[in-house]
Amino acid sequence: MPKVQINGIDLFFDIKGTGEPLLLIAGFLCDHAYWSLIMPSLVSQYQVIRLDNRGMGRSSAPDSHYSLKQMASDVAELLDHIAIDKVHLAGHSMGGQIAQELVLAHPEKVQSLMLLSSLAKGDELFNSIIETWGDLCSNVDLKLYEKVVLPWIFTDTFYSIPGMIEGLIEFAIRYPFPPATHSLYDHSRAMLDFDTTNRLQQIHCPTLVLVGKQDILTPLKFSQQLAQGIPKAELVVLDGGGHGFLIESPDAVVSTMLNFLEKLKPAYTNSL
Repeated sequence: MPKVQINGIDLFFDIKGTGEPLLLIAGFLCDHAYWSLIMPSLVSQYQVIRLDNRGMGRSSAPDSHYSLKQMASDVAELLDHIAIDKVHLAGHSMGGQIAQELVLAHPEKVQSLMLLSSLAKGDELFNSIIETWGDLCSNVDLKLYEKVVLPWIFTDTFYSIPGMIEGLIEFAIRYPFPPATHSLYDHSRAMLDFDTTNRLQQIHCPTLVLVGKQDILTPLKFSQQLAQGIPKAELVVLDGGGHGFLIESPDAVVSTMLNFLEKLKPAYTNSL
C-alpha cells in the first residue's frame, strides 16, 4: 500500500483488481477503508483505486486551509503518477463533492461519474450540522464525537440491531489512523465553501446520482438537484439505508453501481 508525494503531501493510495479503472473517493471523517464492504464485488470486475484524502488516514495532515478543489487536484496528480489516463469515478458525500471538482477541472480524465449521498450546495440545516461537526471535534473526545455524528448517518433500523452502533464506535476508537482535529475542522470548512450549482451543466459524462430514501444528512432534494443539473445524469433512490448506506446497505449500493457501469461498457470499449 504505497504513498506518493503530491502537491506537498504524502498521499496514501491502494490499487486492487484488474479491468477498467474505477477510482473511489471517501467523504468526511472517512478514509479509503470506508469502501471495504463493497470492494470484493468491485475488484472482481474492475481495477479499483482508493486513496486517503489529505488530512485523513495515512495521508499527510498539514495544518493549513484545505479546499475541495485542492483535494481534487491531489486526485488528478495521483492519476498522472500511476499513469492512468481515464477512470470511472465514484465519490461518497464530501467525496462526491471532490469528484465534481475533479471532473469539472479535468473532464478528460473521467469516463463516468457516480455521486453517492452527495450535493452541489448545502442548505442552512446541512451547513449548520457541518459547521458544528467542525467546531465540536476540538471540544470532545472521539467516542462522544462519534455518538453525535452517527445519528445523522444511520437509520433507526440500523440502530435497532443489537451492538451495531457500539461496535462501530469501538472500531473508530481503536482505528490506528484517527483523523487529526484540525483536519476535521478544515474539511468541514471546505464543505461549507463548496458550490457547483452553476457549474453542473458543464459535467457531460454519464452520471449516476444515488441516494438513500432515508438519508437525513444529504436528503433526496440534494440528489434531485444534482440529477436535474447534470445533463446525462440518472437518479436512483434506494428504499433501504440512509447516508451511511455503504455500511448499512452495501449489497444494494454495489449492485446499483455495477448495473450503471455495465450499461456503459459498449460505449467505453468504442472510445478506446
